[in-house]
Amino acid sequence: MVGDNELSAGFTGTPAEPTTGARYAAKTIAGAVRRETSAVAAGAAGHPHTATGVLVGIAALGICVGYVFGRQSNDAHRYW
Repeated sequence: MVGDNELSAGFTGTPAEPTTGARYAAKTIAGAVRRETSAVAAGAAGHPHTATGVLVGIAALGICVGYVFGRQSNDAHRYW
């Protein structure tokens, strides 16, 4: 029978070098996004009517901007 100290599956230590560059930036940004989404979710749970109003306002603003951009398109040949 094999002893417990002889069984090792995969990498069980720590990396030789800490993450730097793009990986470090990605981890930092992911942590910040996670914290911010948690804060937004907690705020929305505390104030559901305000959150709904803000979302409806943003949607209405997006629809208005899309309408204005659509009306400003300069198509001289409209086929339908």
